[in-house]
Amino acid sequence: MTPLPACCTPLDAHWPLPAPLPGTVFLSTRFDPALLNTGDFLRSAVPPPASIQRSVAKRQAEFLAGRLCARAALQQLDQLDCVPAIGEDRAPVWPAHISGSITHSTGHAAAIVAHKAQWRGLGMDLENVLALERAERLAGEILTPDELQRMALVPREQIALLVTLTFSVKESLFKALYPIVQKRFYFEHAEVVEWSEAGHVRLRLLTDLSAEWCHGKELEGQFAVDGEQLLSLVAVRA
Repeated sequence: MTPLPACCTPLDAHWPLPAPLPGTVFLSTRFDPALLNTGDFLRSAVPPPASIQRSVAKRQAEFLAGRLCARAALQQLDQLDCVPAIGEDRAPVWPAHISGSITHSTGHAAAIVAHKAQWRGLGMDLENVLALERAERLAGEILTPDELQRMALVPREQIALLVTLTFSVKESLFKALYPIVQKRFYFEHAEVVEWSEAGHVRLRLLTDLSAEWCHGKELEGQFAVDGEQLLSLVAVRA
């Protein structure tokens, strides 16, 4: 196995969310852009796309960390030795029979993979929890009118978590559904119907994406907060 670069901690298989997903492989790592060396991509056998070669150290380190998690997860799942490329739509390109998702935020990257025969879509997103004042400023851009009404009933100390969760879980929803519907959609096209501090969340589509994924369709998601970061996941069963 190719050794990890100094900028990444050993890959961690600990499942951080409330409900395990059978048949998936999840791996995460912590990374430090200050420890990234110019030869790390070559030594790790992760070819950097041109856009990454031109990027700052932070972007290079998060890309490398995420791809290392993805490659190791694919090896564990299916003995595959491949690094997902960046597609024309900027999404990772997975083997045809695999669904997967990669995410990263400050100093932390993770990947999850599964067979499409079991999980048709996987979407995972990691975000830094917003500061309260910033969450209140951004709420109008992220939340629908109905979500804003529901937010008004939440104690003010929960608003930062709610806005961060809504942003993150809608990102996860997009990552899970876009490979299936091949159609872009945005924050206003889905809403968080309910959520619990235990880490469960329910979403509803507010637009027609396909005959199956239409206005009113509901999906379950989950999330967990670790320190100042929130991880969310939406998974679509086969």
